[in-house]
Amino acid sequence: MEQRLILINLLVKLGVAAAVASALVRSVEFKRLLFREERGLRSKIYLTLWFAIPIAIGVWIRFNSKSFSAGDISFETTLLLGVIGGRVTGMLGGGLVGIPALLHGEWATLPFNLLAGALAGQLRHMATDKEDIWTFSPFIDLGIYRWIKRTVSFTRRFDWQTAFFFTVVMLRLLQTEVARLAPHTIFAMESPSLWMEALVYAATVMAVGIELKIFNSVRIQIKLEEQERLLLQARMEALKNQINPHFLFNTLNSISSLVRFDPDTARELIIKLATILRRLLHSTDAFVPLREEVEFIDNYLDIEVVRFGPDKLRVVKELEASSLDVLVPSMLLQPLVENCIKHGIASLVEGGRITLRSRWEEGMLTVEVEDDGVGLELSKQNDAERTGIGLANVEERLKVLYGDTAHMTLVSHPGQGTLVQLRLPLLQNAGEVATAIYESRSSTRR
Repeated sequence: MEQRLILINLLVKLGVAAAVASALVRSVEFKRLLFREERGLRSKIYLTLWFAIPIAIGVWIRFNSKSFSAGDISFETTLLLGVIGGRVTGMLGGGLVGIPALLHGEWATLPFNLLAGALAGQLRHMATDKEDIWTFSPFIDLGIYRWIKRTVSFTRRFDWQTAFFFTVVMLRLLQTEVARLAPHTIFAMESPSLWMEALVYAATVMAVGIELKIFNSVRIQIKLEEQERLLLQARMEALKNQINPHFLFNTLNSISSLVRFDPDTARELIIKLATILRRLLHSTDAFVPLREEVEFIDNYLDIEVVRFGPDKLRVVKELEASSLDVLVPSMLLQPLVENCIKHGIASLVEGGRITLRSRWEEGMLTVEVEDDGVGLELSKQNDAERTGIGLANVEERLKVLYGDTAHMTLVSHPGQGTLVQLRLPLLQNAGEVATAIYESRSSTRR
């Protein structure tokens, strides 16, 4: 094969390797198999089939096109399967991609692939840190320098990067020698030019490195998304736990004020508080149906009615039945209702009314909590100290969970009351919850 054609094939070969790797990582099932550290036999077989089938087709195309040699990356694929999946996966993959060559008379391909898969799998087994596998690079000049430095200083440490590099080179040399000693028994690009032969070796190492780099970039992205999910979960737990002690503190203050002069009412409050805390302790879901939130508010308001008296605190519900099954953040309404009582009604001698509303509106769930209390002055409507931590907490939770897709509006008039309106995306199941959170966080990053 003339030098110019070899060079073209080498460039196309790198492109084929990158294209195959990029296409494979688009599959969720393949990524699940690829990035699992421990695999059973079934998972190893599935991973091998994902890799081997398109590469075997490339080998078959080489025989039928008579000119497209760049499509044959069976050697590189065997090495990848070995270092990613182990000896069994490497040998199984090498055998599968070697079958088309065996059927066309290249009988030495099969045992060579089995050897390459076994050696690559052994190198995976010898790696003290599996991260070295994903960070392999064909540019190992610094790795060789570190290896020489450790050798001179007699510090014995296995350098996986350097070992894998030389394994690829030595196996490629063995492949070339077999092709020279027994022509047509194994496929190998050859050139009488020394520098062109060096490019052939370099392309082999770079093809393996390119695929690993593509896989590793996707792996890092998945890890970052997982870390973001855990951070989001921790942040939500912190915000939720901020509400619970706040609510508990206020309720215990109410109980303590009743213990001496009205012990029966204090006992009733303790029983209702125990019911609420039992629900909080057994609920770990970030989202619950609106129906459950309303039931929780009923228990909470029972406590507040006992505190203020049925004539001073009145509750009105205007809830659309179809909206009660929509998922909303847990402990969403309690801070809003508490805010109405504490800052709107508590200071009024005659008491007041709290109205809860929910409805469908323009493809969104609208939830409103309104009181007819003292209201807020315009200059204080955004004052966190005036409204307490409740509203700020709810607003922060909505921002964390929904990004820019949810909105909270505060409308208040002095002497007329305060209205808090929430507009939330419609979520009917856990899958929609996860999708909404991911999309909202992604849009926020952009």
